[in-house]
This record gives sequence, C-alpha cells and structure tokens, in this order.
Amino acid sequence: MSKAHELRDLSITELSARLKDEAEALQKLKFSKSVTGQLENPARITNHRREVARLRTIINEKNSAE
Repeated sequence: MSKAHELRDLSITELSARLKDEAEALQKLKFSKSVTGQLENPARITNHRREVARLRTIINEKNSAE
C-alpha cells in the first residue's frame, strides 16, 4: 500500500497505470471470492478498494489543478 504523499509525486500516466493494476487485482479477488466462497485474507479486498479510491482521488486532484 502506498501513502498519498508518495503517490502525489507520480505523473498522471503512472497513476493511471497503477490504478489499472489495482482495479484488475481487485476484480480478480472478487471473482475468486465468488467462485470459492471464501478468501485466505478477506481484508485484501478492502485494501485494494481503498488504494483504488486513493488513486482516483489523486488523479482528480491533479486534473482539476491543471
């Protein structure tokens, strides 16, 4: 997990790439949960959701600042 101040140093393209990776990881976790009915560590879904939200927030901040 990354801290917000570390993410703010990245460019929008880097942030978008990380957002895509996080969203894919979240989707895979949700899919495996729906197939098997359980996960080894269900808190990982929450962590990925928060990271996606953090990335989207920083991208929106950078876009509105321009």
